[in-house]
Amino acid sequence: MARIGEVQAPAATRDALARGRLRASLVPDLLVEARRIVNTVIAGWHGRRKRGIGENFWQFRPYVEGDASRIDWRRSARDDHTYVRDREWEAAHTVWLWADPSPSMLYKSTGASVSKQSRALVLALAMAELLSRSGERIAWPGLTDPFTARNGAERIAAQLMHAGELPAKPDLSGIRRFCDIVIASDFLDPVEETMAWLDVLARHGVRAHLIEVADPAEETFPYAGRTEFTDPETGDKLTAGRAEMLGDEYRLLYTARRQELAAWCKRLGWSFTVNHTDRLASDALVRLHMAMTADGGYAGLIAGGDHAGQTAGGHAGLASGGGHAGQAAGGGHAGLTAFDGHAGKVGA
Repeated sequence: MARIGEVQAPAATRDALARGRLRASLVPDLLVEARRIVNTVIAGWHGRRKRGIGENFWQFRPYVEGDASRIDWRRSARDDHTYVRDREWEAAHTVWLWADPSPSMLYKSTGASVSKQSRALVLALAMAELLSRSGERIAWPGLTDPFTARNGAERIAAQLMHAGELPAKPDLSGIRRFCDIVIASDFLDPVEETMAWLDVLARHGVRAHLIEVADPAEETFPYAGRTEFTDPETGDKLTAGRAEMLGDEYRLLYTARRQELAAWCKRLGWSFTVNHTDRLASDALVRLHMAMTADGGYAGLIAGGDHAGQTAGGHAGLASGGGHAGQAAGGGHAGLTAFDGHAGKVGA
């Protein structure tokens, strides 16, 4: 048995084929769940409506001096104000969708209803369903090109079922300006790595919407006594004699990572949403809808980038059962995972 605080040599990582088969077996059920969630929010979903070229009436708004829009005299005659008639933008928009397939997403604590991977896939497929019904183009980086279809969610689900091992981080350089991308992940890598990966989107003028899928145990760190933590990416192990002693530092680093990433997104005009796996997925869809209907967010980075750097040395805390949130004690990979949480305790 390892000494307390000792990081063991890397163990064999999980078989990629097994992970792929697991993902494929889950997709049909997750597609059904995604459609169920869509049906609960569809009444309030209106796409990303905005003023533009089109045939359909959208809204009346007060006339402003210098406004090039044509005044609607019939509406203006009803009161003392002058109004113009706006039409709705009808050109199809391209939205890219991606759910993190990395091993850390497989984690599910006893307090959660689903794994992080399941929740991320449900959110991505639900967005595909909503966007397809609205006539938008959707795509999955590294898997599909942009396409328009009423059964868009089903087509993406079929592609995911038959895909081989998906990259941990797809190449985003092919996504161009004025597109949107929805990324569902635990974002537990060091913040500077996440920023470097997403930097190409900012430089290309792409608007991103980040959904951090979090397990409740990853925030509360409910571990005590002698506990073994395992890195889901490399298999590294760390044995803590009194895990509760790491709690305060872990929670501080975990929160700092999230706040830094959220602040960076805000500076770029992007949205950042947290969805916990013990809560409803529809909560994230509603917040995402509000973010996607907002104007702006395509400006990109100024002067070649704005990397805020790493929090607390680049490690965001000891990942409580599933992520690479960094280490609260010791170096090593971007995080160590509690080995099945409570069951992982090997001593009190």
